[in-house]
Amino acid sequence: MANCLVLGADGFIGSHVVDALAKAGHQVRAFDRLKSPVPLNLPTDHPNIQLCPGDFLNRHDLDVALEDMQYVFHFVSTTNPAASAKDPLIDVDTNIRMSVVLMQLCVEHNVKRLIFPSTGGAIYGRDLSRPLRENDLAAPVSPYGIGKLAIEGYLRYFNQSHGLDTLVFRLANAYGERQNVVGSQGAIPIFLNLIEQGLPIKVFGDGTMVRDYVHISDLVGMIVGAFDGHHQFDTYNVGSGVGVSLNELIDSLKQVTRGDVKVEYLPARPTDVQHVVLDTARYAKEFGKPQMMSLAQGLEETWHYVVERAKKEHRHGKHGL
Repeated sequence: MANCLVLGADGFIGSHVVDALAKAGHQVRAFDRLKSPVPLNLPTDHPNIQLCPGDFLNRHDLDVALEDMQYVFHFVSTTNPAASAKDPLIDVDTNIRMSVVLMQLCVEHNVKRLIFPSTGGAIYGRDLSRPLRENDLAAPVSPYGIGKLAIEGYLRYFNQSHGLDTLVFRLANAYGERQNVVGSQGAIPIFLNLIEQGLPIKVFGDGTMVRDYVHISDLVGMIVGAFDGHHQFDTYNVGSGVGVSLNELIDSLKQVTRGDVKVEYLPARPTDVQHVVLDTARYAKEFGKPQMMSLAQGLEETWHYVVERAKKEHRHGKHGL
């Protein structure tokens, strides 16, 4: 069993990675700001999980967290696509800069492997009707995708120049329990939350935009199933491999929620890519083809999560959070 450090451990994807690693018997150091005495998503009493409060932007905190770690999962992001588009320098000053600092520290601590979740939805940047492969040209058109590609480039540099073993997973659109239901990232929980409140869904464009949606349990299963073995390549797509348009997604949401769903169509945004579906054949050939949850089942589970979350917030008087 390995010693694993998960950065961004209390977030949506990071917390599920922590759970899966601990369940598999690994020792997990869960690093996040953890401002509250009780983490949002992490258990406080699991024998395989050590909570490690710290700030990703603080080099000393990272240095302390890396002590005796073999595998490092870099699941911190200080921005989302909307925030990075509003101020592109945020990615440069925080994500890119501190990711390079992390790589330097990993070399100093003789980390066995650094695992980075890149973006499959924004990094290719082209409208192709076929599923995108890892060797397709990466030409992102958004600051968010550009930042992820820059970090991928530095990972290759540290691999070639310092021998740091790196592994990049380009992720499709993950959804499921613990994802933020408000904001600008994560269409499925945001849409379901609006439906639960009786508010209209806002769609940019005409609804024909296609995305690859993958349930969080399947996405994390693919990551944890491949992080510590031999890998032939340094980059793998992780997703369902199935394209679903926003209009098709909304039809499925209507079936799941069994209610009236209002839709408001807005002008398309200039940096939106029309069609993104990931080809996961490289992963399947090397690590085995995973069993994937159907979209219908995933939506049912996520709807249950959104409804229960709303009930809990209502009981505690936290309307609108």
